[in-house]
Amino acid sequence: MDNQQNQKKNMLFYPIGTIGRDMMYSLVNNYLLTYILFTKSLTNAQLGAVTAIMVAARIFDGLNDPIMGNIIERTRTKWGKFKPWLFIGIITSAIVIYMVFNSSLTGWSFIWLFGFFYFSFSITYTMHDISYWGMIPALGSDADARNQYTSKATLCGGFGGTLASILIPLLTTGAYAIGGSANIAYGRVALVICVLGIIFLMFTIFGVRENRDDLNKEAPPFSFKKVIKTITGNDQLMWIAIIFFCQQIGTNIILGGMGSTYLYVTFGYKGSLYSLFTTIGMAATAFLMIFYPSLSRKIHRKPLMKIMVYIAVTGYALMLVPGLLLPATNLKYWCLVIGYMLSNFGQYCFYLIMMISIINTVEYNEYIKGTRDEAIISSLRPFITKMASALVAAIVTVSYMIFGITSYTNQVSQLESAAAAGTITEAEKLTQISSVLSGVQASQANGLLIVMTVLPCFMFLLSYFLYLKHYKLDEEEYDRICNELEKRKSGN
Repeated sequence: MDNQQNQKKNMLFYPIGTIGRDMMYSLVNNYLLTYILFTKSLTNAQLGAVTAIMVAARIFDGLNDPIMGNIIERTRTKWGKFKPWLFIGIITSAIVIYMVFNSSLTGWSFIWLFGFFYFSFSITYTMHDISYWGMIPALGSDADARNQYTSKATLCGGFGGTLASILIPLLTTGAYAIGGSANIAYGRVALVICVLGIIFLMFTIFGVRENRDDLNKEAPPFSFKKVIKTITGNDQLMWIAIIFFCQQIGTNIILGGMGSTYLYVTFGYKGSLYSLFTTIGMAATAFLMIFYPSLSRKIHRKPLMKIMVYIAVTGYALMLVPGLLLPATNLKYWCLVIGYMLSNFGQYCFYLIMMISIINTVEYNEYIKGTRDEAIISSLRPFITKMASALVAAIVTVSYMIFGITSYTNQVSQLESAAAAGTITEAEKLTQISSVLSGVQASQANGLLIVMTVLPCFMFLLSYFLYLKHYKLDEEEYDRICNELEKRKSGN
């Protein structure tokens, strides 16, 4: 009975802990570049420095994430090995996020602050991200239970991320911007999100009880060799890492800033348009968030992925073709919205499958090497996500430079700063911004559209074909490995 009650509590308190975390991640990953473009007037050199910092910080994460996983594996406290890092990580993440979104610095002074922030965020977010997802193998080894933990956590995370995606553009851009300017609005939104991130994760920290049997064993010695061997010695982990990297590049292009900028230069500087775009575009994923566990019991992963390929490719085509051929009318806008909903539905299903596929390499690792190394293996997921987001940021900023978009965003940021300083009214700001964006040529907007549809579609298909060819831990093989591990433990 106690075990059943504990399982029920875990099923409740574990998933809701990530609502605020995903709001924080959405703010940084999806809106930081937009915040910089539309509130800080930067030269191409300074914007290039922003991109270089992002890439350098993610390379730094190449060492930081597995190292953090190894540190967690060695942690021995009365609160377990995960919870201390959940607490420390969420508090420090909130502090550095608040700092960067409430800075009045501009030019190279802001670039220095941004560099400090981005490297600090790489460390602090890693602390609680690896700890959070690393807990799943310690909550249960049953495949169905893991599906439930993963889907419920992604449901709550998706709710938080979607809520942020709806409210952030609505409250920071256009007529509904808090305080009359994006500068003020982003600062206040960041404060609220940081507080929510801390509050929600406390439910996991104080409400979840994970399996701590491994804490009775002596802490493994810290070793770079151990980290490298765990990753490179697991062929299925290596392949799923490559596959997940491709998928993450594809799924993050639109949300990484390209989608909002394209809509602003095509349909006007209205945060409500992008909020509606993301709301409907991501609505279909709610179905997967809720029903993926039951769906996965009826349709195996590879056949399900095939269905999603047809849906996603149809969505990208619906965005691209009308987007290139139609004028900026309601019909064009709704084709983009419905197309994004279909493509995101396919991408999100792939994401859930990638999550399960990475987690299942824990048992495979135990099967071939005798050790589980949960935290080290789990550290690859956030590392890959961050590396992909860095590459996406580079793709987005280079695209802006190639298509000449920064010359318009710099003018917008100057008007936003003027409104924040009170030298022009909000109405004057919006009128002048509309005049600035009306100068964007069709070829410039179409360039953004091609990048945010063709490239994600290609990466999506690449991840699918690599998964079919190289990932061997399907449902049957995973069950066989789990049964073999049970036999070893029982001495049969």
